[in-house]
Amino acid sequence: METDAGRSAPHSRMDPIYRSALNREVLAARPAEFASLRVGAIAVWPPVVLAPMAGVTNPPFRTLCRRYGVGLYVSEMITARALVEGNRKTLLMASFDAEETTRSLQLYGVDPFYVGEAVRLLVGEGRVDHLDLNFGCPVRKVTSRGGGAAIPVKPRLLRSIVRSAVAAAGDIPVTIKFRMGIDEQILTYLDAGRIGEEEGCAAVGLHARTAAQLYDGEACWDAIARLKQAVKTIPVLGNGDIWEAEDALRMMRTTRCDGVIVGRGCLGRPWLFRDLADVFDGREAADPPGLGGVIEVMLEHARLLVEWLGDEGSAMRAFRKHTSWYTKGFRGGAPLRQRLMQVTRLADLRAALADVDRAQPFPPDAVRVPRGKSAGRQKVALPAGYLDDLEDDTPPGIEAEAADSGG
Repeated sequence: METDAGRSAPHSRMDPIYRSALNREVLAARPAEFASLRVGAIAVWPPVVLAPMAGVTNPPFRTLCRRYGVGLYVSEMITARALVEGNRKTLLMASFDAEETTRSLQLYGVDPFYVGEAVRLLVGEGRVDHLDLNFGCPVRKVTSRGGGAAIPVKPRLLRSIVRSAVAAAGDIPVTIKFRMGIDEQILTYLDAGRIGEEEGCAAVGLHARTAAQLYDGEACWDAIARLKQAVKTIPVLGNGDIWEAEDALRMMRTTRCDGVIVGRGCLGRPWLFRDLADVFDGREAADPPGLGGVIEVMLEHARLLVEWLGDEGSAMRAFRKHTSWYTKGFRGGAPLRQRLMQVTRLADLRAALADVDRAQPFPPDAVRVPRGKSAGRQKVALPAGYLDDLEDDTPPGIEAEAADSGG
């Protein structure tokens, strides 16, 4: 079966026939085939970026992923106005672990003034080495107020926000991430890419779905290829359906994009970054860990989260969603997940995992099991009369900053 941009139907990682064919494909992927991704002065190898995900890509998760392989690891999204106003929770979300030598943060804002002030604060205090701006949030409460994925519909507003951020950032590289558009009838990604290029962005990233799709169906890699053809002077990054390392090779070969953004594929699978480092360096990706190895990763993740938050109860509540992703596909996973959803302390987590069959191998069918958001399609809500004047550059109200999705 063929899909868009020449993608072939995936096989199981542990299928011997697939492994034989995969070996030939991977060994053909020498480093010379792909250049290091340049984000301003930052060289990124392999050319892989962790997608910002709300409630997920905090310092503990970034630390865990980074230990598997180098790349660029972006923080969960913070809002510009809340940062400028000194919101305590926002300041914590904008923090970085001591191990993070390249501090990459995603900022969301709808008003050029507050975006500029937030960037000046972050750069002036030496908090960041890279800034990404979010223009892809598809959440109804955001788009219905003119924010998130609705902003690229108004190119003058988009341009004003990007221009303000780039001017305030100075030598710190700014990138932008967006979706294909509102739906199949209102596509904005080519204009958004050109605006990013014209206003001095260091790169642009496309989640190859519309806001109407949310996370449903297949990402349209053909759109990434079209964006790459339209944006000539800065890197183009592709996002969507990178479930295993070989997907990244296929995306870059078929679209000619300069790097990939990995989101849901690493949920419960942080070792994906090890696999990505391997295949981009021309080595075969290792098999995923068995259940025993997965449990050790879970325990380390939970420990890091407790250290970061300093509150065991809060940390374990935040960790519960990860337990579902880590255990998806394993035999006996459903009752185990029920127990794991009750944990309130690290000791509870260890006890819930104590009698599990650690010898279980990783299930082949679980490699590509969807994880994270998958709510189907939606009719995108926009403010009344929003499409009447696309040249309007009036910023939406503060309500549009209530974003909770990386897009």
